[in-house]
Amino acid sequence: MLRQRITTAIVIAVVFFAALFLLSSTAFSLVIACLVGCSAWEWSNLSGFASLLQRVSYLCVVLIVLCLSAVLIGFPVALDLNAGQVILSYTVPWWAIALLWVQGYPSSAILWGNRWMRAIMGVLVLVPTWVAAVMLVHLDHGPWLVCLVVVIVAAADIGAYFAGLRYGRHYLSPHVSPKKTWEGLFGGILANVPIVIALGLAFGLDFRHWIVLGLTVLATVLSSVLGDLLESMVKRHRGIKDSGNLLPGHGGLLDRIDSLTAALPVFVLITVSSNAWF
Repeated sequence: MLRQRITTAIVIAVVFFAALFLLSSTAFSLVIACLVGCSAWEWSNLSGFASLLQRVSYLCVVLIVLCLSAVLIGFPVALDLNAGQVILSYTVPWWAIALLWVQGYPSSAILWGNRWMRAIMGVLVLVPTWVAAVMLVHLDHGPWLVCLVVVIVAAADIGAYFAGLRYGRHYLSPHVSPKKTWEGLFGGILANVPIVIALGLAFGLDFRHWIVLGLTVLATVLSSVLGDLLESMVKRHRGIKDSGNLLPGHGGLLDRIDSLTAALPVFVLITVSSNAWF
């Protein structure tokens, strides 16, 4: 199982970074749209849709909303970052509601536990992720910024794992994910400190931009944890371990990108709104 997980992880990394750096921004955006489609298929199961017709219908709804978002931001002809920023400004705050639901689980399930609410939740999770990815990859140094978000989330995950394993005592959300601890969260934050320092020195940032960078990374780390917890909460409510079986040794695609579904929109919204630090 461990060998299978490692092999799958390597293949995923190679394919992702090859697409990121070898494809055009438009082509990469279409690849991400396909990943969103696969994730929507998995979310249809998390929502509780059982029949093939119901799951296909949900997938079509998500893709229609994605296409409407593409029209609003001018993709692929002339990307309008301001329009993208507006979309994220209206959708990113939804994660504050998600935080309250995670904190209140299982009692909060009375608000979101029916399949239609979970279906809406999936749209709010997946479509802004695509919008954020498109915006980011079209910025100056776009592919490297995408890499940065992935590295931040990966470092937070690794730091949280080892800190939680060694020092974990106080559970972050025991009803949702019994293995996550506050000590792990702080470990994930600390694991990103070297990244902030390296970027600040590399770009020769002044004090203001150091602060912006630090807060951006912190918000990205915290939101990545929330994205993970939200999917864990929905899976627990649904009574399943994995969102799917697409990735051998890893489960479903959502199980691999759940952290990014929150981290990416938050990172992009802060970066674009703050006139960038890079």
